[in-house]
Amino acid sequence: MKALLGKAALAAVLALGAGAASAEVTVNYVNMEQFADLPSGDWERKDILNKLADYIKKLGEDLPAGTDMTVNIYNVDLAGREYPGQRASGDMRVLEGKSDWPLIELQYALSANGQVFDSGTAQISDVNYMQRMMKRSQETDNLRYEKRMLQNWFKKEILTKKAG
Repeated sequence: MKALLGKAALAAVLALGAGAASAEVTVNYVNMEQFADLPSGDWERKDILNKLADYIKKLGEDLPAGTDMTVNIYNVDLAGREYPGQRASGDMRVLEGKSDWPLIELQYALSANGQVFDSGTAQISDVNYMQRMMKRSQETDNLRYEKRMLQNWFKKEILTKKAG
C-alpha cells in the first residue's frame, strides 16, 4: 500500500512540474459586437467563438515549454455569407468562394518567464479558401476554413519565434 501511495505522490509531483513548464494560451475577444460576420443567434455566436478559442489553445500545445501566448481578436469574418431566417432551424451560411473568404484580425504576444519576447498584429485571411485540398475528416467542421487558416498562420509566424 505504501508503494502505491508513493507512486501516486510521485506521479502528482511530476504532473505539477509538467504543468508549470507547459504553455499557457489566453484568447480574448475585443468588441465582439463589432465583428464583421458572426451568426445572429446568441447560442450560435457563443459556440463559434468558443470553438475558435479552443482551437487556438490547441495550437498553443505546440509552443515550446514555458512559452505563453496571449491572443486578442478584434474581428472575425467567417467564410461565406449568412442569410438570416432561411431555414427553420436558423440562418443559412452559403459558401461561394468569391468575395466571401474568411478573415480574422488579431494581436498576439509571446512571453517566457513573464517577459514578452515577441508581439505583433495579424490580418489572417485565405482568399482561395475553396480551392485548397481538405482532409475528409474536416469536411463536416463548420469552421474548417478558419481553422486551416489559423493553423497555417500559427506554423508560419508563431512557431518560428524563440525566446531570448
